Amino acid sequence: MAKKQEAEKELKSKQAELETVGSVKEKENIESEADSISIDEIKSKIAAAQADFDWDADDKKFGNYSDAEREKFEQMYDGTFNSINQGEIITGTVVNINNKDVVLNIGFKSDGMVSLSEFRDMPDLKIGDAVDVFVESQEDANGQLVLSRKRAKTQKSWERINDALTNDEIITGFVKSRTKGGLIVDIMGVEAFLPGSQIDIKPIRDYDVYVGKTMEFKVVKINHEFKNVVVSHKVLIEDDLENQKIEIVARLEKGQVLEGTVKNITDFGVFIDLGGVDGLLHITDISWGRIEHPKEVLALDQKINVVVLDFDDEKKRIALGLKQLTPHPWQNLDEAIQVGSKVKGKIVTVADYGAFLEITPGVEGLIHVSEMSWSQNLRNPQEFLKVGDEVEAQVLTLDREERKMSLGIKQLTPDPWQNAAERYSVGTQHVATVKNMTNFGVFVELEDGIDGLIHISDLSWSKKVNHPNEFTKVGEKLDVVVLELDVENRKLSLGHKQLEENPWDTFETIFTVDSVHEGTVLKVTDKGAVVALPYGVEGFAPTKHLVKEDGKSLKAEETAEFKIIEFGKDNKRIVISHSRIWEDVRAEARVQDFENRKKEAKAANSAVKKVKESVEKSTLGDLSVLAQLKEQMEGAENKARKSNEDSK
Repeated sequence: MAKKQEAEKELKSKQAELETVGSVKEKENIESEADSISIDEIKSKIAAAQADFDWDADDKKFGNYSDAEREKFEQMYDGTFNSINQGEIITGTVVNINNKDVVLNIGFKSDGMVSLSEFRDMPDLKIGDAVDVFVESQEDANGQLVLSRKRAKTQKSWERINDALTNDEIITGFVKSRTKGGLIVDIMGVEAFLPGSQIDIKPIRDYDVYVGKTMEFKVVKINHEFKNVVVSHKVLIEDDLENQKIEIVARLEKGQVLEGTVKNITDFGVFIDLGGVDGLLHITDISWGRIEHPKEVLALDQKINVVVLDFDDEKKRIALGLKQLTPHPWQNLDEAIQVGSKVKGKIVTVADYGAFLEITPGVEGLIHVSEMSWSQNLRNPQEFLKVGDEVEAQVLTLDREERKMSLGIKQLTPDPWQNAAERYSVGTQHVATVKNMTNFGVFVELEDGIDGLIHISDLSWSKKVNHPNEFTKVGEKLDVVVLELDVENRKLSLGHKQLEENPWDTFETIFTVDSVHEGTVLKVTDKGAVVALPYGVEGFAPTKHLVKEDGKSLKAEETAEFKIIEFGKDNKRIVISHSRIWEDVRAEARVQDFENRKKEAKAANSAVKKVKESVEKSTLGDLSVLAQLKEQMEGAENKARKSNEDSK
């Protein structure tokens, strides 16, 4: 019933519009003719028009329908409109085009308008063309149907991109511009990001060459929250290459020679593109001679022939060789080169144990550090040779089958030990140069190839040397005397202190036990102190012998008197004491006091004895004298007893 009422209302509205339009048109016709006709003519025309109108039409029940007729008409009216929903995509027909908008009929009760700017990609748009549009709103504030072709394109493109990711399909896009780290691709109106690493399987140096190109891609990632799309062109190439790899690897054979292109150069080798599959040409397989870096021989994009050395079907790893295409240099080594021959070459490697001399590219010989110089001091080959030096050497050993050769440089000069016994006999004096020092002695060089050792105990007669660096330093000249000579083992024992007489023979008469000498404390340790004595001699005072009379101990740089308590000529050791001086004085004082008291006691005893003798001669009647003598005797005895107690 409600639909019926709405239909009646709408029908009446249409009739009113028709009447209004009729009246307006009639009025316009009358006004247009007003300038050419009189007022009377106008009135007559109006009266004629009114005469044609049927004023009794309502009474004749014109436009009244039965319920069945009205329902039929309503169904016919509703059938003229499409059912559309906001947010859906629908196809419309272009009915009009002006300078700003395109009018589309989508079968709704009103037409919709879309901005002409949304049809820039359709320059040939014309009336009657079918176009997909997005329904933004069925009715805006002005009652107008709002449509968008741009949103329809975007939503369709988004659905298409999602389908491409789900179904792993290939899509086409247009590279719009370059950005940081890659390219921006337009895929049906949606901007996608193409990372630089996904453009090609090989490194791309210039992204700009791809701008403006239409390419095929695969969607690899979609962020639905931010509507971000990441695509890849590299995966398409990899898929093709994978098929090519399978075919190429299936046809590979060891020893097969292939043509390839240098794809990438690293420190350890070169990657060669064999037409869809890569192989590694290791640096050791590039040249028979030594090279520091592959770029010394090869360059990017260079085409070369390589031989297949090995390959792995499962991992598709291919090992290639370049030098194997030419004969090994050892096969063409001059037959004139034999043991004892002299050869020239360039140092290509220096190691801790020696250096390698390249005679010809691919043919090298080892010069061991022991064969570089007759000197025994040479421990580091880098002190003698460096890479790039051109030197001459003598062949010591040669094995053509094993391709090994040992060389020597010192053999080109005379062996200085051949007549060493004549020049360095025991007792001869020489000037040597300090080359090296250890805890036990000093290594010196008398001449090139003649080295000797000065033991730490042979450096000085008087000074105790804890380490040779306290006595000398590298590079200094020292006077030495030959102590021992072993030509067979090339050993020379030298001495420095032997150039002077042994002063300890004299010191033995000076620093006698209990003699007192003035000394200066040089260094104090936990065990005692080192004291400088006269004549450059050093003595050692144990800690308990550093105590002074006031109870304090001597410190460094203090000068005091010391008593010799021990003298060792063989081990050059002098033990001294400061405490012993004042302790001995006290002891002597105590002894002297004891002797004095002993003498007093002896004198008292003599007096008592005399008194006793005198008493025996006196008479018993002389009591007063007897009592006096008794008192004297008791006093003398008490005094002697006290003296004895004090002396104890």
